Amino acid sequence: MIIIAGKLLVDAATRDAYLAGCVSVVEQARTAEGCLDFSLTADLVEPGRINVYERWETVEDLLRFRGSGPEPERMPRILDAEVSRYLISGVEAP
Repeated sequence: MIIIAGKLLVDAATRDAYLAGCVSVVEQARTAEGCLDFSLTADLVEPGRINVYERWETVEDLLRFRGSGPEPERMPRILDAEVSRYLISGVEAP
């Protein structure tokens, strides 16, 4: 399993519009082969922060989606990003 997690920073005044523009990306991801979960959410404390969470069955599934995923015009609105890929070898109940 692969988890992508982190944060994006955008201008606080445009965060809601940015997220509204991402609805189709989230819908596309959630129907993509191997996607177990995909979420972009407004942070409750930092006005310009967007939390990123993705869960994929395999690296191949993730890369296939990346090849057909978010449109390049979204990228200039991101001021900073800190997102990492985690390879998960096992999952247990809490």
